[in-house]
Amino acid sequence: MQTAEESASSRMRRPDFEQWLKQAAGTGYCANPVRLVGSSSVVDARSGEVVSSYESSREPDGITYVRCGNRRAVRCPSCSHEYKGDMWHLVVAGAAGGSKDVPAAVGTHPLIFVTLTAPSFGAVHAVKKTGRSGSVRCRPRSKKELCRHGKPTWCMSVHPEGSPAAGEPLCRECYDYLGHIVWQWHAPELWRRFTITFRRQLAQSLGLSESASRKFVRVQFAKVAEFQKRGLVHFHALIRLDGDPTDTEPFPPPAIEVSAERLASIARSSSVQVWTAAEPVFRDDAQRSLRFGRQCDARVVVRGGIDENGELSDRAVAAYIAKYATKATEDVDPGSSANGPRPHIAQLKQTIDDLSAIIRLSSADNSYALLGKWVGMLGFRGHFATKSRRYSTTLGRLRAARRNWQKRAAVVRTRGPGDGAEEMDDREESTLVIGQWSFTGMGWLTSGDAYLAAQAAAAAREWDDEKYQESRSANNKKR
Repeated sequence: MQTAEESASSRMRRPDFEQWLKQAAGTGYCANPVRLVGSSSVVDARSGEVVSSYESSREPDGITYVRCGNRRAVRCPSCSHEYKGDMWHLVVAGAAGGSKDVPAAVGTHPLIFVTLTAPSFGAVHAVKKTGRSGSVRCRPRSKKELCRHGKPTWCMSVHPEGSPAAGEPLCRECYDYLGHIVWQWHAPELWRRFTITFRRQLAQSLGLSESASRKFVRVQFAKVAEFQKRGLVHFHALIRLDGDPTDTEPFPPPAIEVSAERLASIARSSSVQVWTAAEPVFRDDAQRSLRFGRQCDARVVVRGGIDENGELSDRAVAAYIAKYATKATEDVDPGSSANGPRPHIAQLKQTIDDLSAIIRLSSADNSYALLGKWVGMLGFRGHFATKSRRYSTTLGRLRAARRNWQKRAAVVRTRGPGDGAEEMDDREESTLVIGQWSFTGMGWLTSGDAYLAAQAAAAAREWDDEKYQESRSANNKKR
């Protein structure tokens, strides 16, 4: 059996290697592309003329590859990289303005960055960054005490980044796994109640009712959920204040002046007040009152600023949110260690499976009936990324613009430049794509093909990162 390197060498010696390489580049060097066979034609919608045609039989191996489109970096670094770029454009358009049909004036609206944390369900090992106040030791204690199970309640180690101990409970018997799962299940409801409470407190601070305040101020946000090493989610959100939108002015400034510092204060106050009652999971379980953790924070975002003196710039926060939009539970527990999956994550999944089995045996209606379907998300049933309607553009529009660009490129290749294709409106449906395709599988045909695609994808991402850093340095020098 050929190794990946031998298979890659065989592919490179084939006369159609250049054509295969172009095909791989067309997928963005996807790690797990969709394999299709069939044909398609691009037709001018007005004249009926066939602009171009395509058949998979012309490709090496008679196969057409299409991106898998998976947002998770652990599944496909290439598609995740593209998704992260789209998320960055979406978030920064609403934070800084001046792009993606969002006016530059949005950059003057009050903007804050909010972090809502999960409470503690038991002491866990922590990785502490240097340069911050306090000890970098995991859990230093001057008084050495044992828990009721005889385990130490302290840890004097300095865990390095990526330590397998990070997020693991000091005592798994003491850790409240049931409470952890119940909070995770209701976390989306806590976020919803936070947005309601925030709007109400904002209206009260203006001396208005909530309905009356909507004529003067509107809250817009973009939010992402981040999985921590302990298996709980945190919410990170950019919250911007606009005025009452109209068809002619969708991004108006607030009609009443409200400072970003005032918004941050309202956000911190709202995070403390938010709570929800959780139903008992089973008959003998107690009802719980769920809240966010104590380490909730809200900070003012500097518009067009540089990351100095602890200040947050709009573009830096956009990059931060976009990064976490591509994370998943596999990043918490990749399952690639020599000792298998992390014991803490394995215990969480086992607890969810056990609870699901108990719930299925119960004849009564239970709000946790679908808990077993979310074991892969450790009980979190919410969207990993959401935004308000008028925060900025949408991922759908960004992808439509990319498809239209590809259509225009196809017309230029067929008819040549200067035929008006470059000036086609992104929203104009001037061409139709008619095709017949069949699914044949997922992934590259050989391990060598997968190896070559992975190497090319890594090089492309490194080049993109270098260009991004150069662009960022140039923008900082201008400011």
